[in-house]
Amino acid sequence: MKSAEVRKLSNDDLKGEATRLRRELFDLRCQSTTEKIADNSRIGKARKDLARVLTEQNSRAKGAKA
Repeated sequence: MKSAEVRKLSNDDLKGEATRLRRELFDLRCQSTTEKIADNSRIGKARKDLARVLTEQNSRAKGAKA
């Protein structure tokens, strides 16, 4: 997910996307310890996507306060 795509999402969509990405990251970590995952790079991609979503949420929260 690109940062431009993240900026287009509404606040509710951002919350839902953050929840989905956290769950995906948890599942990937569990799979990596119990079994082999086909693509190890998915963990890094999920982390970066989650960081993009959280960064956008924080910037909107700071913009609303100002």
